[in-house]
Amino acid sequence: MKNYIIVSAILIFILAGCNGNNETDSADDRIVANSSGNINNVSVVLENEKWEGSIGEALRENLAAPVDGLPQEEPLFSLNQMPPEAFSGFVRKNRLFIKIENEQPAGFKTYKDPFASPQRGILISGMNNQEIVNQINENAEEIITLFKTTEIKEKQRRMRKSLNDDSKLEDQFGVSLIFPSAYRYAIEEDDFFWIRKDIPKGMMEIMIYEVPMHVIDKDTNVIGNIIRMRDSIGQKHIPGPVDGSYMITEAAYAPYLFTSEVDGKFAYETRGTWEVKNAFMAGPFVNYAVRDQANNRYVILEGFAFSPASAKRDNMFELDAILQSARIK
Repeated sequence: MKNYIIVSAILIFILAGCNGNNETDSADDRIVANSSGNINNVSVVLENEKWEGSIGEALRENLAAPVDGLPQEEPLFSLNQMPPEAFSGFVRKNRLFIKIENEQPAGFKTYKDPFASPQRGILISGMNNQEIVNQINENAEEIITLFKTTEIKEKQRRMRKSLNDDSKLEDQFGVSLIFPSAYRYAIEEDDFFWIRKDIPKGMMEIMIYEVPMHVIDKDTNVIGNIIRMRDSIGQKHIPGPVDGSYMITEAAYAPYLFTSEVDGKFAYETRGTWEVKNAFMAGPFVNYAVRDQANNRYVILEGFAFSPASAKRDNMFELDAILQSARIK
């Protein structure tokens, strides 16, 4: 109990260095250690009994909800719960963490680099379980966005250690892209590039091409237009294992469509599953149709994976980090 009180007091003292805003930044004159942890892993600092109750359930429902567009259910984040007394030493260097405090005024605060760098922390408090659950539910979208942004940047930082040459993309499409040397150019044509990476029992793929704006904007059926565009590209460029087979958007399930941004430009973000016509192959894809108004075109950035009987969240996250790194001249 004595150790628990000491650790809690230290944590509260450090996290309480707030400047009155909802977020605190690391001090310029404070040296912090490098953060650690697997991509998309979140430490949850919470008593064991509360993790098994309504607070833990609210955290799991929001942060471990299924990722959109995957063929099997996989969580947004992997949650690793620990009691407050365990949150010390090396454990505090984990890049993402949420700390729950009971019997405190209801509140929600975000912290940048409190114990390591880069690091994002969330402090959620309430006088009772219900107040804490309310804070979790009300701020879930902000938490997810903050954590996703942190992890995308971290993944891109790691990929920069060994980059492939993107000058061909710049010359052809005016697009720069961060992608590791483990990827190779499979097809290089005037209007289409296909980049691939071998993984155990599968592949990770990237496609880059452009279409005139009217291909997607010709009417209000944006998702239908994107599906037709994808299927025509699949028929032309992505053959299957047998004659007459090629990649199409899975017909049984409509993809998810969101509005997004890439390089500060408006983009349609489509997530779903692909399949191969006349063959038994399928997997997830993410497609960004980036509106390049100055050049009267959409730049299409797509990643898709084939890895049967394996988890695909981390594969798709890597592809997402690559696509979101695009810069369009």
